[in-house]
Formats: sequence, C-alpha cells, structure tokens
Amino acid sequence: MARHQHRGTPRPASQRQLRVGELVRHAVSEMLIRGDVHDPVLEGHLITIPEVRMTGDLRLATIYVVPLAGRDVTDVLEALERNKRYIRGEIAHRVNLKFAPDIRFHTDERFDEAERIEKLLRTPAVQRDLKGESNKE
Repeated sequence: MARHQHRGTPRPASQRQLRVGELVRHAVSEMLIRGDVHDPVLEGHLITIPEVRMTGDLRLATIYVVPLAGRDVTDVLEALERNKRYIRGEIAHRVNLKFAPDIRFHTDERFDEAERIEKLLRTPAVQRDLKGESNKE
C-alpha cells in the first residue's frame, strides 16, 4: 500500500538537500563577494544569502536574499533575475551535481519578522503582563 503525503504538511529537508543547499549558498555568496556577476545594481549592494532550499529531486534551488539594511530589494531581485542564467551556469561548474538546478530568488523576511516580534515584546502592555507574571512567582 502506498503512503500518501498530505499536501498541507511539508516534509522536512533531507541531509542531502541541506548539504547541497549549503554548497549552492556558498557558491552564490562567493560569486557576489568576488564581483563575478557584472551588474551595476549588484555591485552597489552588499547582499546576504541566509538560506538556499532545495527540492527533493535537487532540480530547483530557492535562494533567499537580503540586501544590506533591506534597501532596494526590488532592484536587487530584478538584477539577480537578469543574471539568473549566468549564476545557474556558475553553480553547475562549482557544485558537482548531475543536473544544474533551476534557481529562484526570494527575499528572506525572517529578519523583518524577528524585528516585528521584538518591537511587540517591548510594548508597554506586554512589559506590564511580563512584570505581573514575575510578581506571582
């Protein structure tokens, strides 16, 4: 009997997916640091790549990017899209895989979400509630 995965629950990444994702992340980071991608927008920004997620078959890499200070996100994503073919070719040369993965670029919003939660925790109402809990103990 075949097991079926529910569509709403994503599978955790395998060790292989994580390892290949890290190799791709390092390759793309190195290209951007060295200035191998010749684009005026990319050359004018410091870009962080916090994560690369690979599909189970390793044919698609979703690359999450964050420009320094979160400025010009749209311009940076457009520049990366313009240079997608070159970046994919370089990944194929630098990472030893059977197939060069197709790549997608997305902004990583985890830092924004963490900042939002931090601000929320510093609000007077939350501080009051936290102090009320510590007095009860």
